[in-house]
Amino acid sequence: MRRDYFTIDASNLDTPGVPTVVIDFEGPTEQLVERLTRTDGEPLASDEVDVAFRLQGPVKDDPEGVVAVTNRVTGEFVLELNADSEDVLNFIEAAREYGKEAGESHRYRIRVSIDGDQLLEQEKGTFLVYDANGDLLRHHSLIPSGVEL
Repeated sequence: MRRDYFTIDASNLDTPGVPTVVIDFEGPTEQLVERLTRTDGEPLASDEVDVAFRLQGPVKDDPEGVVAVTNRVTGEFVLELNADSEDVLNFIEAAREYGKEAGESHRYRIRVSIDGDQLLEQEKGTFLVYDANGDLLRHHSLIPSGVEL
């Protein structure tokens, strides 16, 4: 699956409600459906999916980066797409603030759709950010308290 088959949009960054990121896929669907589905035919559960962002340059330069959704059980990439670092970091900050105000364990919602038809929706509490060398940027990441990495 090519990164340019995906678009990303975020909502509830400045308004009440769970910050939500919508990833829409406009390409051949079979592989994405397979990657988002367990062997029993059910969608992957929230605890089986990780979301991360890897910068392609120094954070101070506001570089592009890659959003990656991975299968925590197998370690395989489910999908990757290019995204602007400022947009992603603003989303993470909105999710952090939502978690503080709402007192919820989940901080944001992720939806994956194919040509506008929702395939997966999950509430998440973790969104990891890595620099271009693959080192975790804890300050920019969304990590629930009590979680050791």
